[in-house]
Amino acid sequence: MYEIQRMTTRQRQDQQTATYRALIGIAEEVVTNAKTVLKNTATLRGEDPCADLAIDGIRDAIGHYCGLGARVIDQARRRVLDGEQVPNAEKIYSIFEPHTDLIKRGKVRTPIEFGHKVFLAESAKGLITQYEVLKGNPSDEVHVAPSLARHRRAFRRAPELYGADRGFFSEQNVTACVQGAVKTICIPQRGGSKTPQRQLTKSRRRSSKVSAFAPA
Repeated sequence: MYEIQRMTTRQRQDQQTATYRALIGIAEEVVTNAKTVLKNTATLRGEDPCADLAIDGIRDAIGHYCGLGARVIDQARRRVLDGEQVPNAEKIYSIFEPHTDLIKRGKVRTPIEFGHKVFLAESAKGLITQYEVLKGNPSDEVHVAPSLARHRRAFRRAPELYGADRGFFSEQNVTACVQGAVKTICIPQRGGSKTPQRQLTKSRRRSSKVSAFAPA
């Protein structure tokens, strides 16, 4: 694994496949040995019921990681040896947290992060009024209309100001805010020339805001 991590782009073209094949072989041996242990201890019982419960718990954990290990091995074989483009939804990024998602943030230094996106909305006083752990890597802009609806259900009225970062911008979202009776809309435009009114709105101090996503 360290050899693969230290490879340059050129070295990966010539050496990665052989090194991955060796790594897959080691992983398969580990999983096979673990499955052998499970088979040999299937009927293991002693005189101490507490010890038997502890053994059963350990066996369950080993079986759990054997299943995940087999998936990782299959994933590596398909991706590296067979040259298949494995869908992100089928990939495992962590056997200790299999629910981990790949998040493309678009940042220069960290274009890809691992974790979960979290939607947060806060009031003018800084109180969290909405939160949601999101599945996968959804676009920011799809959450404006639902968040307005949740705000109206919670407070029985539209927010006076709706503020968010540029990832939430779309003309449809601006229209949704207008139709939802939001008095001031502060969602920076992504690209293109800005109207004088939008420039003025952007420069105003926000009295409340909807935050962007953060990995959890």
